[in-house]
Amino acid sequence: MARNKKGIPIHGWLNLDKPLGMTSTQALGRVRRILNAQKLGHAGTLDPLATGILPIALGEATKTIQYAQDRDKVYRFTVKWGEARNTDDCEGTVIATSDKRPTEADIRALLPRFTGNIDQVPPQFSAIKLDGERAYDLARAGEKLDIQPRRVTVYGFKLLNSTPNEAEFELECGKGTYVRSIARDMGQILGCYGHVSALRRLAVGNFTENTSISLDEFEKLVQSAAPDQVLLPVETVLDDIPALAMTAEEVGRIRQGQTLKFLSRQDVDRLSATGIDERTILVLAMGDNKPLALLEKDGIALYPVKVFNL
Repeated sequence: MARNKKGIPIHGWLNLDKPLGMTSTQALGRVRRILNAQKLGHAGTLDPLATGILPIALGEATKTIQYAQDRDKVYRFTVKWGEARNTDDCEGTVIATSDKRPTEADIRALLPRFTGNIDQVPPQFSAIKLDGERAYDLARAGEKLDIQPRRVTVYGFKLLNSTPNEAEFELECGKGTYVRSIARDMGQILGCYGHVSALRRLAVGNFTENTSISLDEFEKLVQSAAPDQVLLPVETVLDDIPALAMTAEEVGRIRQGQTLKFLSRQDVDRLSATGIDERTILVLAMGDNKPLALLEKDGIALYPVKVFNL
């Protein structure tokens, strides 16, 4: 006999505002205990020194985590000048110092070099994998890592405040961008060294600061409301994927993993009415106004790649 899974099956997204000093895994554990949730995961690690948006998926929403991870992010962060650290943030060991300090004009002149498509080397202490090992594990063991540059995209980069010893920035960027690398590289170019001393994530896609909730607020709220009244729906991160309402017959076929073919003029018109055309790659199938499945489109065929059990 199969063992019963521990916890309650709860489905949806929590737009969590992670506090300072807590790891993303610890935040996940706290949510699990508050809800007694059966299954959950987060969409993008925040370091303990970072605060801000940590989207947490519960139940069937975990099948959509990759779509949240692919979304653009917005950060507000502070760079302290005069010190390089091995982690590129304030938690690391000081490895170089400088008495030089940049002027505000120097900093502003540098911003265009970090905007658009740029190549950056991830920090030595990062979660990327090298030959199957996490970089931070190798770095902690004392290895000097040869990490190759990666192409990332920065959509917006602005200076908010500047003093002789530090500067505050806001950054809008695509997937895979390391704020710590930007701080390190700016310090090197300015000839004064630099590392991240404070970091807050303001947004991950449509998870924003003004709709987020703290752990303490969340715990109080679930004491007086059902979890589904507190959580965002499973399809929250799928809002850029065209949705198509399915007939009862199509719902049954999708649940059996069968491919749907749209051959008639009526079928084509039905797809076109929801914005589905030859450029469409994914379609969100809806059944009874609930997300049923993600379908991959190949010509006239739609076949299930993720089916939601809601």
